[in-house]
Amino acid sequence: MKNKYWIAFSSIEQIDSKFIQRLFNYFGNIELAFNADLNELKNIEGLSVKKAENFLKYRDKVDIDRTYTNVETRGINFLTLEDENYPKMLKNIENPPAVLYYKGKLFECNLEKTLAVVGSRKASTYARDNLKKIISGLGNTDICIVSGLASGIDTVAHTAAIENNLKTIGVIASGFDYIYPTSNKTLYQNIENGYGAVVSEYYPTFEPMKFRFPQRNRIVSGLSYGTLVAEASLRSGALITANLTLEQGRELMCIPGEISNPNTEGIYKLLKNGATIVTESDDILNALNWEVKIENPQQQLTLPMLTPDEERIFENLQIEEKGVDELLTLTGLKLDDLLMNLTTMELKGIIKQYNGDRYKKV
Repeated sequence: MKNKYWIAFSSIEQIDSKFIQRLFNYFGNIELAFNADLNELKNIEGLSVKKAENFLKYRDKVDIDRTYTNVETRGINFLTLEDENYPKMLKNIENPPAVLYYKGKLFECNLEKTLAVVGSRKASTYARDNLKKIISGLGNTDICIVSGLASGIDTVAHTAAIENNLKTIGVIASGFDYIYPTSNKTLYQNIENGYGAVVSEYYPTFEPMKFRFPQRNRIVSGLSYGTLVAEASLRSGALITANLTLEQGRELMCIPGEISNPNTEGIYKLLKNGATIVTESDDILNALNWEVKIENPQQQLTLPMLTPDEERIFENLQIEEKGVDELLTLTGLKLDDLLMNLTTMELKGIIKQYNGDRYKKV
């Protein structure tokens, strides 16, 4: 069975997808490629003898049947470059994964409307809130959100997708034996159990090594028709993904951030170089020329009846969050009255408190 040889190749940590594809393209048969001897490998143009010898050294240690069984017993599905169902957008990149492992319901995700979302692991509240708002505008459609299941913006993207009835694909930088970060264990499980799929190019036992995260980024952008950057410093993984997006000929979009935040320096560099600015969900639909059908539209939320004092407070929170001292000055209310109204408005669900004494509208 040819799939065993794809898995066997994938289980060798010392080689990569480019190497596997080079051999497969030369021999035209994955079994012949895996069992090639040194003399046959020497005939492959551009393949060094050293690389060939290194491959043979590790290949001879592989137990093909056991390697395949290890994947099956873990309940992991997979696609190879020979599979008809291999995602076409991913197959079109320069270096697609030779094997794509996945858990969950990959084919319940609409692979014709995939949007990558990337950004800082230490995302600001401003960026998180803006991203939630934009994803909520895509809610109840057939768009699929793709991200890297890391902390920060990735977590917000996947969570907001689930909360807004969207499918989501998480691309991880390790095999399925590892969950990184561990704080996202529940999110992993939610995605696998009906909200989309978790995918990886790595054999289940491969650890989340540092160099694997940039490699993972090409899959995030490669699965997607466009990439939305929510927040990024000048030296960040999100900027790597942005550059990969352009190399892959996909649409690059950015959410503008506060110019005083160092994590937005990368955003403004990309915008100056021609990335599409996104301030609302329609900007994404226009950039990608997507028409969407809302499947289960939610009822428009209406504000509860507000007292005159509550209206005054709410008006001052329309643009940005504010602290108690600022609200005292802007509303002219006494401290006791202000605090009482803020508590009532929280109970009504129209504002929320965070970072101590700061408030923002919901």
